[in-house]
Amino acid sequence: MLPMNFDESIRYLFSLGHETLALKLGLRNTQLLLESLGNPHEFFESVQIAGTNGKGSTAVVLDSICRDSGIKTGLFTSPHLISITERIRIDGNEISEISFAKHASEVRLAAESLVTTGQLEAMPTFFEHVTAIALVAFREAEIGLAILETGLGGRLDATTVAGARTVAITPLALDHQEHLGETLEEIAGEKAAIIRRGVAAVVAEQHPTALNVILRRCAECNVEPSVGECRIEIVDSTQDGRFRVTFETPEGRYENVLLGLRGRHQIMNVAVAIRLAESLRKRGFTIPKTSIVKGIEKARHAGRLELLEGNPSLLFDGAHNPSGAQALRSFLDEFVHKPLTLIFGAMRDKKLEEIAAILFPAANNLILTQPDNPRAARVEDLYCLAETILDREKIIAAQSASQAFGMTKEVTPAEGIICITGSLYLIGEVKAIMNLSSFSKMAH
Repeated sequence: MLPMNFDESIRYLFSLGHETLALKLGLRNTQLLLESLGNPHEFFESVQIAGTNGKGSTAVVLDSICRDSGIKTGLFTSPHLISITERIRIDGNEISEISFAKHASEVRLAAESLVTTGQLEAMPTFFEHVTAIALVAFREAEIGLAILETGLGGRLDATTVAGARTVAITPLALDHQEHLGETLEEIAGEKAAIIRRGVAAVVAEQHPTALNVILRRCAECNVEPSVGECRIEIVDSTQDGRFRVTFETPEGRYENVLLGLRGRHQIMNVAVAIRLAESLRKRGFTIPKTSIVKGIEKARHAGRLELLEGNPSLLFDGAHNPSGAQALRSFLDEFVHKPLTLIFGAMRDKKLEEIAAILFPAANNLILTQPDNPRAARVEDLYCLAETILDREKIIAAQSASQAFGMTKEVTPAEGIICITGSLYLIGEVKAIMNLSSFSKMAH
C-alpha cells in the first residue's frame, strides 16, 4: 500500500464508520494493533482522564501546566471541531497534516495485516485507529508525557490500553447510556475501571452514588485516591466569566489564580489538574508551583465557553447533556446581561427535553438547526419541543448551520450575544463555515 496523503487518510478513517454509531467497545483490537506497531505507549509516561463532563478541560489545563514546566507533552482529545489534527497536539501544537497522514498510513498497514493474517476478524474502529495514530506520533516526537482523554467510558476505551500510571475521574452524570449503562452506578463502574493496582488516582467531587462505586474500585485495587483534597476559595471574577481562585492542597497553596477557562464549573476541573500535576511530581516530573499557576492562567479550550468579543459577540459552548447545559445556563445567568440569540442543534440520542428546558428559556431568540451528522436531531422535532417552552415568535427553524448563522444578523442587535450550543459537531460546523471577513465586519 502506498502512503496516503491527508485527504486520503481522512476518507479512509471515515470509511470505517461513524465515530459513535460504529462504536465497538473493547480492548483486544487496540492491544493487537499497538503490539504490531511496537507498543508506542511504552516509550513515555501517560495520564488518562475519564468522566462525563470536564475531562477535556482538565486535560488542556494539565497540558498547559506541564508545558510551562518544560515537559514535552502529547495531548490526545476528542472530538475535533474543524480538523481531525486538533485531536493530537505535540508540545502545544496540532500535528501537521503530513505527519497525520504518514502515521495513519502506518496504522492502516498494521490493521490490514492483522485482518489478513486472521488475528482480527474486522478492522479496528475509527477511534481505535486515531488513538493508535496519536500514540505512534507521540513516540516519534519523543514526548515525555502523554495526556489522554478517554473517548467513551473507560473500562473498554481504546485509551485504556496505554496503561497510564496516573488517572483522574472528573464529575460523572448520565450520558451515553446505550453504551455505558442506564444508571449512574453503572456508568461510574465503567469509568472507575481505569483505576488499577499501582496507579495514582485523582477523583473530582461526585454524586454520592458515583463516589461510592469509585471508592469501592479503589479499595479493590489497593489504591488510595486523592478525593476532596483541594480547598477552594473564590476571590472574584472578571466581567467575561473568568474566576480568580485560591487553591490549597496538602502540598501547596496557589493564591489568586486567574483561570484561563471561563465558567464556575471550571474551578473543579482546575482543582483536579492541580492534584494531577502534584501527583506527577512523585513520578519524577519537575513541576514548579509557578508553572502550575501560569499553566492554569494560560490554558484555553476551543468550544467550551469560548468567547469572541464583538458587536455582537459570539459564545461557543458544546453543552451536549443536562449537566453541561446547566453549567452553560449558570454562566449565562451570571455573566450575560444582554440580548441573547441561541443557535441550537444536537444529537437525537441526547436528553433533549431536559437540555431544552434548561437552555431555551434564556434565549431572546432561538434558532434551531440540524448539524450535518447522521445522529443529529431533526429540526422539526426540536421545533415541537421548543414550542412547549417559548412563544413561537421567538423560534426560528434553519435547515443548516450555515443558514442558522446567517439568520443571526437579522435578529441579534449589535450589543447582543450569539451563543452556539448543543453539540461540539455544530460548533465545528459553524466555525468551518464562518466567513471571517464578513463576520469581522458584523462584529466590528
